[in-house]
Amino acid sequence: MRVSPRRTPGEIAARAGRARRRPRTRGAVAVLAAAAALLTAVTGCEDGAGSDDAARDPSRSPSPSPLWDTSPDSLAAVGDSITRGFDACSVLADCPEVSWATGTGDGMRSLARRLLDDPAGSSWNHARSGATMADLPAQMARAVRHRPELVTVMVGGNDACRDTVALMTPAEEFRAGFRTALKTLREALPKTQVYVASVPDLHRLWSEGRKNPVGKQIWKLGICQSMLGDPDSFDAADVERREEVRERVIAYNDALADVCGADPLCRYDGGAVFDYHFTGKQLSAWDWFHPSRNGQQRLAEIAHRQITAAAPPS
Repeated sequence: MRVSPRRTPGEIAARAGRARRRPRTRGAVAVLAAAAALLTAVTGCEDGAGSDDAARDPSRSPSPSPLWDTSPDSLAAVGDSITRGFDACSVLADCPEVSWATGTGDGMRSLARRLLDDPAGSSWNHARSGATMADLPAQMARAVRHRPELVTVMVGGNDACRDTVALMTPAEEFRAGFRTALKTLREALPKTQVYVASVPDLHRLWSEGRKNPVGKQIWKLGICQSMLGDPDSFDAADVERREEVRERVIAYNDALADVCGADPLCRYDGGAVFDYHFTGKQLSAWDWFHPSRNGQQRLAEIAHRQITAAAPPS
């Protein structure tokens, strides 16, 4: 596997010109210098010359914000079965060739194909079916070996999809796991960008999937019982159970947003995946739970739109 070379500062600056919006660093320095001069004149301070020297000294001026590169040359994906394309091609099997992040199968317009000149040679999929947030730091450690310019993260569904509500990952534990994973990346690759997808709305999955009689029978085999158990029941206990799962997913997404928001080179999708109004067409015909090929394409579209945007979602 090819290790993507790091760019020199000059190369990064040249590529940054393609972005749709960039901070105006020189203008900010000029404004600071003018403000310092005006303050000196008003107060009649005798050491005004020293203040002017500080304004002219680049080493003492505020550091510019890191530039987000909308067209990275390599990417690594971490996460769970969604990123592995599980049940998208055949029953009970991974199908990474149609993964929203790294797929290069026929007709698949994955994120890698949309962004990279060499998607097969410059992308790596370290996601694992069944993974939870607790598995993410180890996946991130494997991803950094390739020195990717972008890492995609989609995890959390399995933290909420348990046999019972009591077994769901606590929100603070989820937050701590993501913080550890991001720290693992930053200690090795401080300049690598990160795209974080929100956890899908499992309540909508129940609402849409229960319309299919076959899907409901498959769910009885043990798929995400915390949300999908007794899908036709509207007893108070079952309604409350589903709402508790949904609230936990929202808490997970809040944690992703907070931790990612503290890192200037991390971009959370703003809840775009959670808010996406998918239908049965986007669900696997094998389990009515994982994304179908169509669903994988929709995830790739969302990710590409977020990554190539001039600014992160507000």
